[in-house]
Amino acid sequence: MLETNTMFVTDESGNEKEMEILFTFEDEEKGRKYVVFADHEDEGEEVFASAYDDEGNLMPVETDEEWQMIEEVIGAFQEDEGAEE
Repeated sequence: MLETNTMFVTDESGNEKEMEILFTFEDEEKGRKYVVFADHEDEGEEVFASAYDDEGNLMPVETDEEWQMIEEVIGAFQEDEGAEE
């Protein structure tokens, strides 16, 4: 799944959508891997995140603590991207 810059997810309606992988990272403390992605067809700024396993299966983010950590990583990524422009 993470060998390319795109992946497919299924939405609530059962429709498969192609998403652009923005970046991946690992929380070594908790031993979980995360992928941050966006709908490349949507012009909005919305990004999504999910945990994933070694086989590339997506898993839900389970706690508010995890979401807070992910939001901090996304914020740092966006700052880095802005610095490069």
